[in-house]
Amino acid sequence: MSPAAEQPVIRVRRAGAGDEQALAAVGAASFLETFAGVLEGADILRHCQDQHAATLYARWLADPELRIWLAEVEPGAAPVGYLVLSPASLPVADPQPGDREVKRIYLLHRFQGRSIGAALMRAAIDEATALGAPRLLLGVYAHNHAAIAFYRKAGYVPVGERRFQVGGREYDDQLLALALPG
Repeated sequence: MSPAAEQPVIRVRRAGAGDEQALAAVGAASFLETFAGVLEGADILRHCQDQHAATLYARWLADPELRIWLAEVEPGAAPVGYLVLSPASLPVADPQPGDREVKRIYLLHRFQGRSIGAALMRAAIDEATALGAPRLLLGVYAHNHAAIAFYRKAGYVPVGERRFQVGGREYDDQLLALALPG
């Protein structure tokens, strides 16, 4: 097999102080990849400037309630994806004490379909289970069919909807839940 055809080695690790730039870069790149052609370009740029700022990730990394995992490709440990686990704050009809939320799971398109998303999700499921969470919740853009298929394959089921705003427009999210062993 030629070196170009070899599968890269991916490592998933717990993110920590000093990883904020890597998280910001992957977050902004993933958001742009996913929503270019869906959202207004200027709105994407403003959203990334606000919601994918390194200072935001630094605050998240310092928050003891949040857990963040980073996926890196070897050689070189270049960041290609991440997952943020937080206490749940989604507007579901039946919030349960201890629910956790997959606040963000982003993976560069080039690395999708290689079980990296599943490894990130496994880390979140294991952590949420260890914390005694009854379920994991997440919100996903209602027209992101590939992401919805990934979540459904992992066992998530629909539990609601919400609207979210980027720039001057509103968009639909599906809210999904995964029951955890308890």
